Amino acid sequence: MARLLIVEDDEGIRVPLARALEREGYAVDGATTGEEALLRAAREDEQHDLVIIDVGLPGIDGLEVCRRIRAQRPAVPILFLTAQDGELDIVDGLDAGADDYVTKPFRVSELLARVRAHLRRTTSPELSEAGDVRIDRAARRAWRGDEELDLSPKEHDLLALLVAEAGRVVTRERIMAEVWDENWFGSTKTLDMHVSWLRRKLGEDASDPKHLITVRGVGLRFEP
Repeated sequence: MARLLIVEDDEGIRVPLARALEREGYAVDGATTGEEALLRAAREDEQHDLVIIDVGLPGIDGLEVCRRIRAQRPAVPILFLTAQDGELDIVDGLDAGADDYVTKPFRVSELLARVRAHLRRTTSPELSEAGDVRIDRAARRAWRGDEELDLSPKEHDLLALLVAEAGRVVTRERIMAEVWDENWFGSTKTLDMHVSWLRRKLGEDASDPKHLITVRGVGLRFEP
């Protein structure tokens, strides 16, 4: 289970966001000041997999908190929450060591997609396998048995996500957010087209697929 730290002094944002993240299966710690955040980040028993920081914190501001956590934990993903969207503010945040930012007000679904994407990059194995399908994320290659699959970039990303979640249903909303665009809203027809092409390349019978299973009204499941 991934452990997250939310550094946000506005309870109206911190509490609902923590609840949403906990519903996604994450362990969540909270801090309301920069000083508290730095104390929690330094604790050996609270090694966080991702940190979300509000820029406008009382006391030590979010930029300084980010710099100090980055110095302690060079690889941990850091996301900024900011009410400012000017180019200079964004540059300052990234220069301080942040990996990404979300501008307030934000959709919780968008932030969850960003969190999943950053955790996937840092925690997902480069090699994943389910049944006779293997994925090498780093090399962007895929095989079924001994045969290498000729996949487009989106086909590769879609198959990699489904194989990593083999046996579990992945919602259409999550697929669209992680494979296409976290700001996606609207038709998922392009997903249906890519599923059709993937089934063909996997040698699936479209009327009776064995690997790529459609769960109507929900999403897709990869069966090993």
